[in-house]
Amino acid sequence: MVVVGLYNLEPHIVNTAMMQVSQYHKQKGDMVEEYNHLHGYGDYYDIIYAFSIFNFTDKRMVTDKMIRGGSGFDDYENNMISKLPDEIEKCDYDWSLYPDCDFSLIWFSKGCIRNCPFCIVRQKEGYIYPVKPKNLNPNGDYMKVYDNNFFANPEWREAVKQLREWKQPLDFAGGIDVRLMDEEKCETLNSFKLTKQIKMAWDNPKEDLFSKFKEVSSFIKPYKIMVYVLIGYWSEKEQDIMRVEKLRELGIDPYVMPYNKKDYYQRHYARYVNHKAIFKSHTWDEYKEQYTDGSL
Repeated sequence: MVVVGLYNLEPHIVNTAMMQVSQYHKQKGDMVEEYNHLHGYGDYYDIIYAFSIFNFTDKRMVTDKMIRGGSGFDDYENNMISKLPDEIEKCDYDWSLYPDCDFSLIWFSKGCIRNCPFCIVRQKEGYIYPVKPKNLNPNGDYMKVYDNNFFANPEWREAVKQLREWKQPLDFAGGIDVRLMDEEKCETLNSFKLTKQIKMAWDNPKEDLFSKFKEVSSFIKPYKIMVYVLIGYWSEKEQDIMRVEKLRELGIDPYVMPYNKKDYYQRHYARYVNHKAIFKSHTWDEYKEQYTDGSL
């Protein structure tokens, strides 16, 4: 019998690849457990898998003998991207690894029709294609739909049918592309019980999406929509303020995503917009005067 250790470098995040690896080895009759650093490799574990989603996660405890995978280990500049072997990829999730988890993770598609330079999805998963969703969490009360571009999936109507059959509240955690929205898709979102705001994005100020957000907000109540606003990548300060204020005008909730969190302006503008008590009670000029050193 093979003894397998699973080392999740971000234990607060439900890792689907780790659940599939666990399921694969348990089906083979292997012993699978959470990795314990006190046990030596070879003395106790026959195989150790290390999983990481973020490249900034501390990896000092990871050794060369571990099988490493996930975006946190990938080298995108040199196109060195880890993928699960086919025999593991086809496995369902082992939800017993997360007995306290109260939601399911669902994908109806992988990849994306977009190829944004700041996003790794297209490089890692390719152009969008439908996939069969994995097994639901038996202890789940709601579902997180993580498709990168749900309505770009050519089989999105079949996905909607399946979601309705499951009859659970939803969080479209992967986001919705406002550029693809029409009345039918808006009414589709309205037909579900949602656990959180519908997430959209306005990344590029050169794309005038105001009219599209206005159209969507005529079908979906604006307070139900949250829009990520990327700053510091394609935009100047005036363009950041323009997008945020346009969304405020519609009653939509903006959420600023700084490209460089160490940048003084980006850090403060994100704090101003994302701290809703401040955002609702102060203008940007008032915030700068009260909370910054005056250099903005």
